[in-house]
Amino acid sequence: MLTPMKTMMLMMMAAFELGAACEYEMVIAGGTVVDPANRIFRKMDVAIEGSRIARVAEKIAVAKDCKVVDATGLYVTPGLIDIHGHVYANTGIEKELAGETSFVPDGVAPRSGVTTIVDAGTSGWQNFEDFRKRIIDRSRTRVLAFINIANRGMSGSQYEQDTKGMDSAALAGIAKKHKDIVVGVKTAHYGAPDWTAVERAVEAGRLANIPVMVDFGTHHREARPIEKLLMEKLRPGDIYTHLYSGLRYEQLPTGKLNPVLWEARKRGILFDLGHGNGSFFWTVAKAGFAEKFLPDTISTDLHLRSWMEGMKDMNNVMSKFLIHGVGIEEVIRKSTVEAAKAIRRPELGTLSVGAEADVAVLRVEKGKFGYMDNRRQRVSGDQRLTTELTVRAGKVLYDLNGMASEEWKPGTLPGARMQ
Repeated sequence: MLTPMKTMMLMMMAAFELGAACEYEMVIAGGTVVDPANRIFRKMDVAIEGSRIARVAEKIAVAKDCKVVDATGLYVTPGLIDIHGHVYANTGIEKELAGETSFVPDGVAPRSGVTTIVDAGTSGWQNFEDFRKRIIDRSRTRVLAFINIANRGMSGSQYEQDTKGMDSAALAGIAKKHKDIVVGVKTAHYGAPDWTAVERAVEAGRLANIPVMVDFGTHHREARPIEKLLMEKLRPGDIYTHLYSGLRYEQLPTGKLNPVLWEARKRGILFDLGHGNGSFFWTVAKAGFAEKFLPDTISTDLHLRSWMEGMKDMNNVMSKFLIHGVGIEEVIRKSTVEAAKAIRRPELGTLSVGAEADVAVLRVEKGKFGYMDNRRQRVSGDQRLTTELTVRAGKVLYDLNGMASEEWKPGTLPGARMQ
């Protein structure tokens, strides 16, 4: 005679065998989990339920008909965070980042495992709300933002050089109003020999309690030296981008990196790669690799021109570190948890149970590959990082080879388009 307990157990076993009781919506199994935030670098399974990470374990058993993504031979990481991109264009101004050369984020970011992209000051405090309405609130990729101290952002030199539009209090007010997505202040491309843009950006950062990212122009100026910027003007936690440009005296005539970079790091200044289309040169990068002065964060400076030239995408940029002996764990660290720390979003860049299910599944290919800098000078390497799968908040955004899709079966009828 069956007791009530035995009956319940048999029913549960039957449901398991029939695949009727899937505990998780998706299990990514058999891959090497690289989660530096939790010091994990080993083969594990990752379970997703709804929009959250439900479990991370060495082996997660599921019913036979439940969704399992086979990640054998691949790396399973938190969704990548690109803290320097340009994804706002509304003005139509020819050749300007805020005009015609920025990207709609969903068209590019997920293809390289990026689930969070931070717009680096394409909009200013005066047109940020238009940016939010047009792009941020419509994007499936998470979009955060640095707001430019120039009132109209990167809409041309008439705004970027006009100090009358650099209003610290107005920027701070917008940042506080939109604190859910504003992560910092940006100053960029300022060409005058004074410190107005930097000082007002830092003041805005102080008022809103957020960091400042600085693009220090394209020329070294004696009246505005990098040493004073890093050691006096910026605060601990502020971010210097375009580390390997060499255009702002990051590298000495001897070929060595400027010692002030080391001193600034000691006082808490963060260094971002910001590859872009004019800020990554092998001469400087090779010195950085040799001296083991690496950026705190790896980022793309994504826009139309950089995408078409030597930068290409986040995976291509990360590969440039891999081919110079930087381990995969460290490359992922600088593209996830360290990026999250830099923008003060500790809930991102992790596969912790309960975290939003932003996941990248990456492959390291072996072969012969070429990598260009911004002078189109090529360096060869034997590794290339590519993205197989990108999951954002539990939903598949990109699936290169259909690994999270079901096999086609003969006689399958057309159905509604998957969302």
